[in-house]
Amino acid sequence: MIFLNLLLEATQGILYYTGKHQTFPAFSHDTRQIVAGELFVAVRGEHNDGHTYLLDALQGGSGGVMVEARAFTLLSEEVQQRLEHAEIATILVEDTRLALQQYARFILRHWHSTVIAVTGSVGKTSTKEAIATVLASTFSTFRSWQNYNDLLGIPLSLGRLEPHHRYAVLELGCDHPGEIAALCAITQPQIGVLTHISPAQLQYFGTLENLASELGTLLTSLPESGVFFYNNYNKAIYELLLHNHTLRPHNVALYPYLVHNMPGYTKDEAPSPVQDIQLGWTTRFSLMTMEYPTPETPTVVATTFASPLLGKHSIQTMLAAYAVGRHVGIEIDAIATALAKVSPLAGRLRRLAGHDATTLLDDTHNATPASMIAGLRTLKALEADCRIAVLGDMLNLGEYEAAAHQQMGQEAAQCVDYLITKGEHAVEVADAAKHAGLDASCVIVTSTHEDAAQAARQVAQQHHAHKKGVLILIKGSEATRMERVTELLMAEPWQASHTLVRQTPGWKQIVVTRAERPTWLEIDLNAIANNTRAIKSLVGANVQVLISLKADAYGHGALKVARTTLHNGASMLGVATLSEATPLREEGITAPMLVFGYVPLWQMREAVRQDVTVTLYSSEAAHALSRAALALGKTVKVHVKVDTGMGRLGIREEQLDDIVALVRELHTLPNLVPEGLYTHFAMADTQDKSYSRRQLQRFQHVLAVLDEQGLRPPLVHAANSAATLSFPEARFDMVRPGIAIYGLDPSAEVRVPVAFRPALSFKTQVAQVKLIPAGECISYGCTFTTERLTRVAVLPVGYADGFRRSPNNWGSVLLHEREAPLLGRVCMDQCMVDITDIPQTRVGDEVVLIGRQGIASLTAEQVAERLGTINYEVVAEILARVPRVD
Repeated sequence: MIFLNLLLEATQGILYYTGKHQTFPAFSHDTRQIVAGELFVAVRGEHNDGHTYLLDALQGGSGGVMVEARAFTLLSEEVQQRLEHAEIATILVEDTRLALQQYARFILRHWHSTVIAVTGSVGKTSTKEAIATVLASTFSTFRSWQNYNDLLGIPLSLGRLEPHHRYAVLELGCDHPGEIAALCAITQPQIGVLTHISPAQLQYFGTLENLASELGTLLTSLPESGVFFYNNYNKAIYELLLHNHTLRPHNVALYPYLVHNMPGYTKDEAPSPVQDIQLGWTTRFSLMTMEYPTPETPTVVATTFASPLLGKHSIQTMLAAYAVGRHVGIEIDAIATALAKVSPLAGRLRRLAGHDATTLLDDTHNATPASMIAGLRTLKALEADCRIAVLGDMLNLGEYEAAAHQQMGQEAAQCVDYLITKGEHAVEVADAAKHAGLDASCVIVTSTHEDAAQAARQVAQQHHAHKKGVLILIKGSEATRMERVTELLMAEPWQASHTLVRQTPGWKQIVVTRAERPTWLEIDLNAIANNTRAIKSLVGANVQVLISLKADAYGHGALKVARTTLHNGASMLGVATLSEATPLREEGITAPMLVFGYVPLWQMREAVRQDVTVTLYSSEAAHALSRAALALGKTVKVHVKVDTGMGRLGIREEQLDDIVALVRELHTLPNLVPEGLYTHFAMADTQDKSYSRRQLQRFQHVLAVLDEQGLRPPLVHAANSAATLSFPEARFDMVRPGIAIYGLDPSAEVRVPVAFRPALSFKTQVAQVKLIPAGECISYGCTFTTERLTRVAVLPVGYADGFRRSPNNWGSVLLHEREAPLLGRVCMDQCMVDITDIPQTRVGDEVVLIGRQGIASLTAEQVAERLGTINYEVVAEILARVPRVD
């Protein structure tokens, strides 16, 4: 509960509009999930400015707003009037983030709550909840909201603090040096708990020692009378306390209280206080403690603790709650009763019912090496006939990232029957698991949540009849959004909104990994999967599908497209050059791969080594390839190319004797396997199919002659995207879709069906907004001069990104669902657009160059028309320096 008078006193804020509310149930900084009556705080973030959402806060029922005075003066007169007329309290402060921190510090002192701070690399939230549950059994206790644990989250959470709360259990997180000290300065904890030190957020801390030093700040921040509880089973904490002489030892306590003074034992001989551990769907153990019925007769007492928290590591969570509970005077039996009620939180090894009678272990909140190991070992400890782990990337580990993923692969090999990975870093987990002995057939690499879930379902269906069932662990870092896999595997997916993590409207709208720069491509791999399945359905079960991955999958990213299409109906891949095949092979793509283009004689050995299928159209090349295959002791498949009217590579159809001779020779050359014969259409993308039919007739004549002589190869193919969609008689044994797989039209005359979806969006952000007077020039050459006072947005995208400069440019882009015209020449890395008629534009606003924005769209086909080219060129020319995210 927030009292307006106390908020004003704490922040020295100015009440600009009085409003009709004197109290507010909580703070909110996200209008997408605001609850009626809450106080909306306009926070400036890295990607958004809350001051631009004040009207949304009004519409959501906000009882008040807190804004920065400087920003308030820049608000439009309309917004200021609506705030006044809405009769909601409007508080002006210098800095809203600072004001929240001032309020948090003030309110904890004002209501005299004893603060218990919990920090660590892993286990913070579960430990905070366990401690709060134990304390709440006896005292009025506040717990920080969900996992709000940083300099913004803790103050926001403390808006829910009430005067009657005797204890406040707060979770402290950190992702940069100095954050724990800053949080302690605000909260001034009297009791500290350190759960674990292990690699996390190392991209900012560099080393584990630096992270340990940061977490140890909690101890040095405690008052002289404070008490510090730590996990004495964690080696890194032991090292921290052993070598850091600035840490005060008098207020340090292990958890649990060790029974070093047990009768009959010396200190070093005393057994572990934790005995009789039983791991299952309930974690159970006995805790040995010293009781003193009389000072002369100490007695060892065993108390049984049991909790729905899963895994051996959860014992440390319970011991921390036990230690704090005993410190504040709660009886052991009461602690045991409270811990029995502590259930796994959403996304933290929570048991859920899955499809086909499977059981899910949803551990999708986040992932560090320590928590990943804990999840895998918990999976191993639980009874099941088949154990499947679906693992995503572990992020934010700095230089330790590669080693961490390799370690997880080694761990997975000891714990699972099947391993499914999703993401590029997780491929290292798959590779390491295979090297550690997990059968390669039990390792599946995917690039989408849907494919990962489908792979898990397929494996589960093979084992569903067994007695103990199938157990599936799902885990990955927050940004990998692995909860989507869980949702796809749930028996009741409609329960996801209140069962899984990140189900709020704000999280639901976050669909991409943050790009490395403010100009990026979003690749919808689900669209590519959908389009692949549609092609496969169109051609039928008896026709194979080869996916063209030329030009980095037409600019979409060949590796992820390869994995996605192979999981959704494709059986073969096609590349233009051997150099395009090599990185795919190096990343573990083992599917058959046809090189469409010229392979020079000096690359033949490499082609054999890479196990690609080579296109041949000369005897000389065939002999060179055979020699290379012999030298390496391998066989290589080949396809013969016939030129039926395209005029590109291939033996001309009228040279029929040469075609027959080459195919016959291939059967005699050692280590060559003549697998295919193909041609390519020149005009399949037009409504007039007369030329395509002429090409088809020529090709069929060649096939007839080969048939007569028993030389027809098993794979005959001719159809590109246009022919696959509009010329069914050309499908033969295999089709070779390219542009259609990416949801783009082969031409204006041959369009993809309605069910196909474009996969690529090209976006950037506004870098600067400025006013330029009339009569001023914009960009190189002064080809554009303003005729009025012009509001201009500078965008960080240019022709070095594939955003065309000349002879024609894009013309306009989308901003706030409206077209913003380009001004002057496009520069190498930047361009300028006119936003005079889009006055709400701010720095950081999303700009769409290709794709949708609300109800507006700018398609690759529209851009191609403006540039005087085709959509193939538009997407294929987006340069590699533009990061691809999905």
